[in-house]
Amino acid sequence: MINKWIGMGRLTADPELRQTQSGVSSCNVTVAVQRDFTDGSGERQSDFINVVAWRQTAEFICRYFSKGKMIGIEGALRTRNYDDKRYPDVKHYVTEVLVDHAYFGGDSGGSKSSSASPPPQHQASAATPAPADLSDFEEVASDSELPF
Repeated sequence: MINKWIGMGRLTADPELRQTQSGVSSCNVTVAVQRDFTDGSGERQSDFINVVAWRQTAEFICRYFSKGKMIGIEGALRTRNYDDKRYPDVKHYVTEVLVDHAYFGGDSGGSKSSSASPPPQHQASAATPAPADLSDFEEVASDSELPF
């Protein structure tokens, strides 16, 4: 079975880092993801996706992202339900993305000015692989020299 959600959008609010009683970091944010098409008036519609991150991923999001920043998210879609004490006959359902990976979206949207140092280069360039070392390979001049 496959449960994979991938999306890119802008944060609708500054993320807030929370801790469980046992000290595990978590972060809940909403990501506004634009649809590919426009409506009758030429406006793009957006979907607002609830996102939940845990541990180092939550800390990463809270440290380097703010309201309006573009973020890429990979994760799994989760649904859960809960009962409201005020309305015992009503069951509430929540659908959210449980984050596996978060990526920089590549723009400078938002305006959070922070004294935090910029992110390490390997995190910022996760979408662009480093050039491979090809020194162990031998160049083949023609198709007739292929070993298969």
